Amino acid sequence: MKVIKRNGSEVTFDVTKIVNAISKANREVPPEERLSQQQILDASDQVTTQCGKCGHAPSVEEIQDIVEDQIMAEGCFAVARKYIIYRYVQELKRTSNTTDDRILSLIECNNEVVKQENSNKNPIVNSVQRDYMAGEVSKDLTMRMLLPADVVEAHNEGLIHFHDADYYVQHMHNCDLVNLEDMLQNGTVISGTLIEKPHSFSTACNIATQIIAQVASCQYGGQSISLAHLAPFVDISRKKIRRETIAEMNELGLEPSAEQLNNVVEERVKEEICRGVQTIQYQVVTLMTTNGQAPFVTVFMYLNEAKNEREKKDLAMIIEETLRQRYRGVKNEKGVWITPAFPKLIYVLEADNIAEGTPYFELTKMAAKCTAKRMVPDYISEKVMLQNKVDQNGDGQCYTCMGCRSFLTPYVDAEGKPKYYGRFNQGVVTINLVDVACSSQRNMDHFWEIFDERLELCHKALMCRHNRLKGTLSDAAPILWQYGALARLKKGEKIDKLLYGGYSTLSLGYAGLYECTKYMTGKSHTDPTATPFALAVMKHLNDKCAEWKNEHNIDFSLYGTPLESTTYTFSKALQRRFGIIPGVTDKGYITNSYHVHVSEKIDAFTKLKFESQFQRLSPGGAISYIEVPDMKDNLKAVMRVLQYIYENIMYAELNTKSDYCQCCGYDGEIQIVTDDDGKLVWECPQCGNRDQNKMNVARRTCGYIGTQFWNQGRTQEIKDRVLHL
Repeated sequence: MKVIKRNGSEVTFDVTKIVNAISKANREVPPEERLSQQQILDASDQVTTQCGKCGHAPSVEEIQDIVEDQIMAEGCFAVARKYIIYRYVQELKRTSNTTDDRILSLIECNNEVVKQENSNKNPIVNSVQRDYMAGEVSKDLTMRMLLPADVVEAHNEGLIHFHDADYYVQHMHNCDLVNLEDMLQNGTVISGTLIEKPHSFSTACNIATQIIAQVASCQYGGQSISLAHLAPFVDISRKKIRRETIAEMNELGLEPSAEQLNNVVEERVKEEICRGVQTIQYQVVTLMTTNGQAPFVTVFMYLNEAKNEREKKDLAMIIEETLRQRYRGVKNEKGVWITPAFPKLIYVLEADNIAEGTPYFELTKMAAKCTAKRMVPDYISEKVMLQNKVDQNGDGQCYTCMGCRSFLTPYVDAEGKPKYYGRFNQGVVTINLVDVACSSQRNMDHFWEIFDERLELCHKALMCRHNRLKGTLSDAAPILWQYGALARLKKGEKIDKLLYGGYSTLSLGYAGLYECTKYMTGKSHTDPTATPFALAVMKHLNDKCAEWKNEHNIDFSLYGTPLESTTYTFSKALQRRFGIIPGVTDKGYITNSYHVHVSEKIDAFTKLKFESQFQRLSPGGAISYIEVPDMKDNLKAVMRVLQYIYENIMYAELNTKSDYCQCCGYDGEIQIVTDDDGKLVWECPQCGNRDQNKMNVARRTCGYIGTQFWNQGRTQEIKDRVLHL
C-alpha cells in the first residue's frame, strides 16, 4: 500500500510510524490516562485496515485523521488531545513556506500528484518542470494572497474547484477561437516580425502553426482553428502552380491540351496540400510551448463554412488529406506508427455528407475509418447544433468549440452579424454536486439551500477570475489582443470591453451529477423516476447563470467540466468528509459532468439519446462519448453511429483503443492490473511489460486524448469502463 506525502511524493505505507506517533503522544499524558501497548497496536491495525479500504493511496492528512478517530475510539481523549496539538504545531512550522518541499520533490521526479496532473505533460522534461515550478509558486501566491479565504477553503475542502490556479497570478484567460482568417488575410505580427498575407497554401499552413504556438504560450486552455480559413489559399496556390506549369511547358516546347494541363496542375495542388497538412500535423506534435507541452489545439472541419463551391471543394481536399495523414499516425521513437494526441479533429456531419449518395459521403466514410483506428475525429451534428445554438437574430449557428468542449454562447456584433472567431473564455470554477448532496443528508430542502450557498461561492470565485482580467493591457499578449488572434486593440489599450456583453464567457462547471442523483434518489439518473431530479439540478444551474448575467452583463455559461486529475481530488475529499458510501463515494473518481456512469450497462444509442437532453442544458460546453471495441473491420457500424449522432445529439465521440508495447511489438489494448502494493498499473498482456516508458498508450479522458498516463483515480475510471456497442 502506498501513501502520498505532503510534498506529493509517494512512499510505502509503514505502520511503525503510526505506532511511534501514538506512543509519542501517549508518553505526554499521566500514566493512568495512557493507552496500553496492546491498545496502541490495535489502533494501528485499525488504521491500516481503514487505509486499505479507502480505495486510493491515502494522504498523510487522511491517515492522521483516522489515527485521531482510533485514539478517541479507545476512550483515551487526553492522548488524542496531545496528538492533535502535535499535528497543529507541525502544521504551523510547515506554513512558514508551503512550496519548497513540493518543488524539490518535483525536480527529483518524486511528486506523484504533479506527475499525474496532466496526461499530456512529461514531468521529467526540464521545460515541464520549469512550468510546474512556476505553477507551485503561483498557486501559493494565489491561495495565500489573491483569493478570498472562503473560496480558498472551499477549494481545499473539495466543495468547489478553482481551475488553473497556477496561472491565476498572471492576467491570462482560458480557451479561445483563433481568428485565423483575419490573421492570414490581413497579416499579423509574430515576435515583432510582420507576417503578410501568404502567397501559397503551404506557407499559410506554416504561419498557422506559428500562430498556434504563440497563442498557446499566452493562455492556458484549448484553442481551435478552422480549416475553412486555410481553404482560400488552395486556389492562390493553384493559380501560381498553373503559371509555373505553363512557363515550364513553354520552355520545353510542349503544348498540352487544356485537360492535360489541368491534370498536371491539380496533381501539383494535391502535393501542395499534402505538404501543408503535414506541416500542421508534425509541427503541432513537435512544438513545445512555454508551459512544456504541445499546444492544446483543435482543428475544425466544416464544409458549409466555405464561402463558395470552389472553396468548398478545396476545403474537402484539405479535410481528406488531414484524415489520411491522421489515419496513418506519427512514428514513435521505434519507428512504429502510433496515435498522436494532437491536434484534436472535429468533423461536422451535414446534410450533404451524412447519407449514401450525398456529394461528400465518401469523406464521412474516411472520417469513420480514421475514428476506428485513431479515436478522431469527433463529430458535431450541424442539424442539432442549428437547433441548440440560436442567436439574437433567431438564426441557428454551427461553430467549433474552443479546444475540447468549451462552447461560446451565440453572439451578434454591432452590425448584426454572427461572430465566434476571435472570442474567448475568461475562466472556469466547478461545483462538486456530490458534496452538495452528501452534505444535505438526503434532506431535499436542505439540498437546495446548500446548493445555493455553494453556487454563491462559485459566483464569487468566477468574479475573481473576471476582475483579475479587468485592466489587462493589450501589451500583455500582443498576438492575442493587438495582432488579430482575438482582437486588434491599440498598444496600451485595456481589454475590458471584450469582457462584457457576451463577447467572452465565464464558465460555471459542474461534476458528479450521477452520484448526486444516486445519493438523493437512490437511483441512477438514467432511471425515469430519478431523471426529473437530475434535470431540475441542471435547470437550477442554468437559472443561476442567467441571474448572474443580468447582474453583471457578462455571459455566464454552464459547462460540463472535463475533470482530469480533479476527479481523484474530489473523490478523496468526499471520502474524507463522508466516508465510503456505496455507489456514491466508493470509487477513486466521480463522474464527469452529466455522463452516465462508466460502469453502467447501456447501449450506445440509448446513451447518446439520454445524454443529448443534458448536453442541451450545458450551453457552455459538453461532449458525450460511447466506448466501443475494435471497429476497424466494422465500419458500417461506425457509420450507423455517425448517422445517429447527426439526428440526435450535437457533439459526440467514439472511444476506441490505440496502444503499442515497445518491448514485444504488441499493438492491441494495454491492460490495467493491480500490483502487489494494490496500485493500478499498465501491463502488456503479451509480454507482461509494466514500464510506462516502454509503451505507447492513448486514451480519451476529457475530450482530448492523453498519452502520458493518469493518476490512480482516473486510471480506475478507465478500468471500470464498459462497452456500449
